[in-house]
Amino acid sequence: MYQSIIDYFSSIDPILAAFYATMFTWFLTALGASFVFFFKNMNRIVLDGMLGFTGGVMIAASFWSLLSPAIEMSEGEGFVKVIPAAVGFFLGAMFIFGLDKILPHLHINFKETEGMKSPWQRTTLLVLAITLHNIPEGLAVGVLFGGVAAGIPEASIAGAVTLAIGIGIQNFPEGIAVSMPLRRMGMNRWKSFMYGQSSALVEPIAGVLGAVAVTFFTPLLPYALAFAAGAMIFVVVEEVIPETQLDKNTDIATLGLIGGFIVMMTLDVALG
Repeated sequence: MYQSIIDYFSSIDPILAAFYATMFTWFLTALGASFVFFFKNMNRIVLDGMLGFTGGVMIAASFWSLLSPAIEMSEGEGFVKVIPAAVGFFLGAMFIFGLDKILPHLHINFKETEGMKSPWQRTTLLVLAITLHNIPEGLAVGVLFGGVAAGIPEASIAGAVTLAIGIGIQNFPEGIAVSMPLRRMGMNRWKSFMYGQSSALVEPIAGVLGAVAVTFFTPLLPYALAFAAGAMIFVVVEEVIPETQLDKNTDIATLGLIGGFIVMMTLDVALG
């Protein structure tokens, strides 16, 4: 089945493939958000474990799917070879840092709003926080497909599809993590679901933009891959890990992170 998927994605335009792949990652977010129709509350220990798993997948994907290929495809030796990855990684982290300071948002279980002051409702601010989280994920998938379109040997359809699968797996608990708190705050099931799934709609947009950018500016690819990695690592350290530590479920969250890292590393090495 996996080979059939690879063959199909190999037969279509890479930009269209990026769109389909990121729609898959959105779908799994929506699937997670749909749990709100069956449960009003999610055990906090389970949720922290799933968020830790999300962080582990993102960390592993940042290295195995993004940074390592970025370094391999860079020219030169020694310090020269690693410059594109280092620059891209820094710029990616600064991009999310800038959005974090400008765009009003509110993290789950945090009382104070971050970013610029805004009259927006708490629910909107919660969704914006997860939307920020999803931008680098969609971008990462799109950039890899863009590298395939540009004919870069280090970029493969298998690698791009594997990354999409990993991102999709960790998007599932993210959908739960958005919709459940909204339901707990008194919002009805349908609205909680709609807000939960909408947080990942930015992924297809970021994926297509990333694929198009790399297709037209091929030398950007190592920078773009590292950019997505830097953005994802920033999100893990600034958002995901702190949110798992608030209810003293540190051990569960840490084990979840280790499990997520192992799953993504295995997928990338075995399939990518």
